[in-house]
Amino acid sequence: MSAKLKLLTLFTLSFFATAVVVGIDRIHKWHSNRLYNSKKQQQVQAKQNSNQKLVVYHSRIKYKAIPLTRFRTVLRGTDPAALAINAFDATQSQQLNRKVEVIYPQRDRAMVLITQTNSNSSELKPIKYRVELTSFGRSLFVTSPPLWQIVWAGSSEQCLVSRNNTVPSATCR
Repeated sequence: MSAKLKLLTLFTLSFFATAVVVGIDRIHKWHSNRLYNSKKQQQVQAKQNSNQKLVVYHSRIKYKAIPLTRFRTVLRGTDPAALAINAFDATQSQQLNRKVEVIYPQRDRAMVLITQTNSNSSELKPIKYRVELTSFGRSLFVTSPPLWQIVWAGSSEQCLVSRNNTVPSATCR
């Protein structure tokens, strides 16, 4: 091999080695910046979530907590309203008039409000139930609906003062 060919080979190899080292260094810096930014984002999200949890938990004050062990049904599924209704159907065997409302305060949270009255009873005592659910992923495919799990349930009984007005159960006798 001639001296010129050796020198050209050495120059080419050193050029590629430098390019590889610089590329690895840039990838490392990019990943570390990305990790730093994601940690910073997580901290901001954690602060936002703690404020949102305070609002959600503050509205729980109106309800008496129901232990989840009381429910004899599955607490996981794809439809929040059906999960909440099935949880209370297993505990109630009488005919009831129901109004069901589903609220999604966040993308991964759902709240089901159920207002029910006993249609057979002469005295109408509306009972309000609040069921909170969280999403914990999807079933098998990305296009499938999200899976929900009941994380909290509560009830609030009201007394009927007249046909149009109700008061919380704390003032009932």
